[in-house]
Amino acid sequence: MTSEDIKNNGQEIIKAIIENTKEGIYVASTRGLEFINPAFEQLTGYSQKEIFSHMFNFLQLIHPDDRHLFLSHKGQSNKPSLSPGPGLVEFRVINKKGELRYVEASTSTLKENPNQTLVILRDITPRKKAEEELTETLNKLRKAMGATIQAISLTVESRDPYTAGHQRRVSDLARAIATRLSFPEEQVDEIRLAALVHDLGKISVPAEILNKAGRLSPHEFNLIKDHPRIGYEILKTIEFPWPVAEIVYQHHERIDGSGYPRGLRDGQIHPMARILSVADVVEAMLSHRPYRSAYSPAEVIQEIKSNQGVIYDAEAVEVCVGIIKEKYQLS
Repeated sequence: MTSEDIKNNGQEIIKAIIENTKEGIYVASTRGLEFINPAFEQLTGYSQKEIFSHMFNFLQLIHPDDRHLFLSHKGQSNKPSLSPGPGLVEFRVINKKGELRYVEASTSTLKENPNQTLVILRDITPRKKAEEELTETLNKLRKAMGATIQAISLTVESRDPYTAGHQRRVSDLARAIATRLSFPEEQVDEIRLAALVHDLGKISVPAEILNKAGRLSPHEFNLIKDHPRIGYEILKTIEFPWPVAEIVYQHHERIDGSGYPRGLRDGQIHPMARILSVADVVEAMLSHRPYRSAYSPAEVIQEIKSNQGVIYDAEAVEVCVGIIKEKYQLS
């Protein structure tokens, strides 16, 4: 078919396309629906005769929660007055059988008659259902992962009664800091889970060392200092959606390079590990230990403020100080 043939038979070709396309098409004006194609009938389950009858209310096709897209600011309307625009609009259609269909609509004004709007509807129900199934699967995996993390956390705490609840409290504080620093929800979840198992490596440390009331010997302290690496070695075999193992590995690193076990500095330390290190220090100082009493909130603030930007992340410290002051009602 030549371009001349198309030009001469343009109307017939357009008609054939409209009648055979899988996309539902309708033309609307202030008077209501003025044209529909067969695919629109198939999508809605209503015949052309039913749709063009005076008894037909267009809004009965639209899910109640989506009807605001078709209501003018002047009040209620049963006209298909979806505003024309360059973007795609998603809404739900309820067909004659009561089945729910998701559609994606593109709209445009007809040049020949500006009062008329052409709407093309693409049925995206299979895609939306696949997205919903994927979201449900991810939520189940997230719950299963959370339960696994919780079990690991409780295993560590069962060996060290003095730090029972420490990982959970660190997790709560780290999550609060990350939230106030406006990190995305995904990263807030990332640090929450990492904090729940940050001391996992302590399962390799003998209980008598963990619970020792006196000063640790250099050998004993070296065993303690190795717990971030041990935790990393265990967690790296688990396929988390985030670098949980690496964050655990780094939670005792300091931005001036004075931390352990690798002596990482500043930009080498993961942002979530920088927050976790502050939360870990603060929670540990606020808690009683066999070898010392708990520090006061004011003393804790003094410690992290004096090292703000030196060994601790400056922004994390600033936010954490605000949280401590609010919790303990300090001026």
